[in-house]
Amino acid sequence: MMNDYGQLIDFINNNLPETKIYLNEDMKNHNTFKTGGLADLMIKPHNIFELQRVMKYIAEEKIPYLVLGHGSNVLVSDKGIREVVIKIEDNLNNIKVAGEKIEADAGALLTDVSQTAMEHSLTGFEFACGIPGTMGGAVVMNAGAYGGEIKGVLEQVQVLTREGEIINRKAEELNLGYRTSIIQTNGDIVLKATLSLKKGVQESIKNLMDELTMRREQNQPLDFPSAGSIFKRPAGYYTGKLIQDADLRGYKIGGAQVSIKHAGFIINTGNATTGDILRLIKHIQNEVHRLFHVKLETEVRFIGEK
Repeated sequence: MMNDYGQLIDFINNNLPETKIYLNEDMKNHNTFKTGGLADLMIKPHNIFELQRVMKYIAEEKIPYLVLGHGSNVLVSDKGIREVVIKIEDNLNNIKVAGEKIEADAGALLTDVSQTAMEHSLTGFEFACGIPGTMGGAVVMNAGAYGGEIKGVLEQVQVLTREGEIINRKAEELNLGYRTSIIQTNGDIVLKATLSLKKGVQESIKNLMDELTMRREQNQPLDFPSAGSIFKRPAGYYTGKLIQDADLRGYKIGGAQVSIKHAGFIINTGNATTGDILRLIKHIQNEVHRLFHVKLETEVRFIGEK
């Protein structure tokens, strides 16, 4: 390891016996692009109490860290990660239904939340049925698809602040915008989200989810590792069409390729590095700007050692 986290590890072993510790963890196993190097230390808290304890220790000791969910919207450095990775997914994934509201832990997969909504005849969350991420990540990014976004159904979130307090924040406090929220900068960790949905007809809800799933399967390269749409949609344009019109469909650098099926996606054809993907992103941005004077901004977030 490049960093000595011995005292933190001792604290966890002595006080948080159910929190799991992973040394030199291969980050290829923790992101949907399947690229990246080793993380010096990864921690998987068993519950909110243990997460709060470990985060208070990290804050007091001023230990650098980052929070990771399903890893569906990140690019991990080939050099790995020197910060402590707090992985929130496997344990913090409960989903509860009360009337027309759903409370989902940060680690709950959006596919599971949308399925739960359908089973309880709740409509409004069908758009998320194919988004490959967690509830926490969806709130942080204000995830959306097919005309819907988290902002439209989110009532409030429970967060762990940088200081270690657990508080509730109303949706309107989060400055939710296009793939952005205040949580990206204020140091909060999402613990739970409360969604406000509406009663609907279960068959209609299921039919819409089936239709959206079919559209995804037909139009997106789901057979390859990717991070979904790699770029934000520029005002007045369709990203995939811009890239296609730049004659970049199928363009390849190393193991990274612009998808032939959907030019808005970059895929890992099997042996891509994060470096390959970054070089391909830059090439796409340069070509689209050169030809159409449009600046493409990435949705995906780079993490790790530069």
